[in-house]
Amino acid sequence: MKAGHLAEYVIRPTLRLMEGFWEGINSEAAVNLILGTAAQESLCGKYLKQVNGPALGIYQVEPATHRDIWDNYLAYRTEQASFMRSLATQMWALEENLIWNLQYATAVARLVYWRESFEWPSDPNDVEALARIWKEHYNTELGKGTEEEFMANYSRLVLY
Repeated sequence: MKAGHLAEYVIRPTLRLMEGFWEGINSEAAVNLILGTAAQESLCGKYLKQVNGPALGIYQVEPATHRDIWDNYLAYRTEQASFMRSLATQMWALEENLIWNLQYATAVARLVYWRESFEWPSDPNDVEALARIWKEHYNTELGKGTEEEFMANYSRLVLY
């Protein structure tokens, strides 16, 4: 998928919708971080299920992370949970929305970062800072991805 289209037609509109429930969730740095996450995790949609792993969708959200967001975050925030349910198609298992429902998957990926505490870079285009945030709060120490891979994929897929 073209990164510019993902940003313009999925990420920005989704974060604008989320603003009504999470003040400050939308920013240009957040758009770039989510876009960089898609570039790193699935090469902007080349993979919709992790090869030899459980992660799902363009952001490669693990089912355990998805469940944790619902069980330990949204369960205590009824308005936000209702909003998230409104994004999902109920005829499918909620988890399956991560694979094919770009708006829902984007909102979930943004919540992964929202629940973490970190300082945003002053420059929303600071790819090195975004890579650090991704590694520390999304991929974590246990993940195989590197900041260098994130920066390379961002440059190749987003900045082309």
